[in-house]
Amino acid sequence: MRTGIFVGSFDPFTIGHDSIVRRSVALFDRLVIGVVGDHVGKPYMQPAENRMKAIAELYADEPRIEVKPYYGLAVDFARNEGAQYIIKGVRSVKDFEYEREQADINRQMSGVETLLLYSEPQLSSVSSTMVRELMHFGVDVSPYLPKAKTPTKQ
Repeated sequence: MRTGIFVGSFDPFTIGHDSIVRRSVALFDRLVIGVVGDHVGKPYMQPAENRMKAIAELYADEPRIEVKPYYGLAVDFARNEGAQYIIKGVRSVKDFEYEREQADINRQMSGVETLLLYSEPQLSSVSSTMVRELMHFGVDVSPYLPKAKTPTKQ
């Protein structure tokens, strides 16, 4: 079974994250979205349970997607989940260089490969940090947040 993990703080989970999930799920039999369960230098982070619940609602109809908390290193989470791949989104050269270095270390430590998916051009400036800052100033951020699909009535 091909398993991939997509990890992050997802505070909040944006349309950019959603794009990466929807594009990468087709590559795997199982995709685990790992939500950082500790604060990792982000003291105002929403509780992991809230972030996980919101993400799980988005993919309730997709049996290949699971949402779980994780603590510590992504490679340890990957091993615990039986994942062969870590999926990361890349918006810019700056993101690429950071993720390339992480991918090299992760592969050396565990043999787990990292797949980099480039953001869709219209989403390259969307980040959780940007969304949090806009929220701080009272801006409607709904255009930057994915919406759960509503069931169709029959």
